Amino acid sequence: MTRQVLVRDVPIGGGAPIVVQSMTNTDTADVEATVAQIGRLERAGCEIARVAVPSMDAAKALPKILERISIPLVADVHFDHRLALAAIEAGVDKLRLNPGNITDPEKIATVADAANEAGIPIRVGVNAGSLDERFRDAKNHPTARGMVDSAFHEIRLLEERGFDRIVVSLKGTDVRMTIDAYRAFARASDYPLHVGITEAGTAWEGSIRSAVGLGVLLAEGFGDTLRVSLTGDPVEEVRVAYEILRALGLRSRGIDLRVCPTCARTGIDLEAIAKQVRRELGDVAESLSIALMGCVVNGPGEAREADVGLVGAPGQGTIYVRGEPVGPAVPEDRLAAEIVRVAREVLASGGRQQGAAP
Repeated sequence: MTRQVLVRDVPIGGGAPIVVQSMTNTDTADVEATVAQIGRLERAGCEIARVAVPSMDAAKALPKILERISIPLVADVHFDHRLALAAIEAGVDKLRLNPGNITDPEKIATVADAANEAGIPIRVGVNAGSLDERFRDAKNHPTARGMVDSAFHEIRLLEERGFDRIVVSLKGTDVRMTIDAYRAFARASDYPLHVGITEAGTAWEGSIRSAVGLGVLLAEGFGDTLRVSLTGDPVEEVRVAYEILRALGLRSRGIDLRVCPTCARTGIDLEAIAKQVRRELGDVAESLSIALMGCVVNGPGEAREADVGLVGAPGQGTIYVRGEPVGPAVPEDRLAAEIVRVAREVLASGGRQQGAAP
């Protein structure tokens, strides 16, 4: 088990639930846009938000952002240690430093001392794309071993200042290399791990790469907090993160939608029904399982295991609640609306059935 680090009042590591993070893509100096996006992230389930601090203008905006949000805020700092000092002074809850571009031991020591005085943690955020040349191979390429060595080099500099509120990440686009780096680091240290596949891509390929890489790491017990890195709206990062955690039985939030792949036995437009149900229940934060099945082969069995189920037949379907069919068959054109209505009734009456899958 890893040691535990507190980010304000959110515990990371030490057996605490895996924490879901995301990062804004607004101009941090634009307080209104950044606060609005953090609000959307929080409503989606984000538990820690990170903002880029590329300039003093961004650093000066941090106090105004902090007074208007409720989840912890992380300042992401590169190249200039003075921005880290400004972020600490502004009151951020955590720093992310990249050992690949702030390399002067004296500057790192200055930041460590300031963070120690403020009582905030630092994430040593190693990234394959910005790995210091000292830790690349003979052909100037990043390696898992080099990423681990870079992390420990930075950790030693922090520990020399008596600083140990440390979280570590070792992110790359190469999924296998990233997995190898995390495995190697975890064998040698008990600092908590922030896991992720960086520069993973747009929602389609990025979700797949992240699910593969994070799925392996999380299934092996590595990872205390995570970010799914996707190009585009960061709210999608949070949704994908929870779906990955749900698939492994590690966290559960919102609608767990199980839909059959459809075949010649399917007598209804199940894809359209599923999309409408997902869209109309997108605001649900409570955990609820919905199984939408196109025929009677697996339909009754799946419906029994879900809070709300649908077993389709040609032109109609039967709705199940907590394993039991309710009412007569519903015509296809009313199925989606009826499932949404029933789901909200189930939520209002207490949500998940006892014994339903996590």
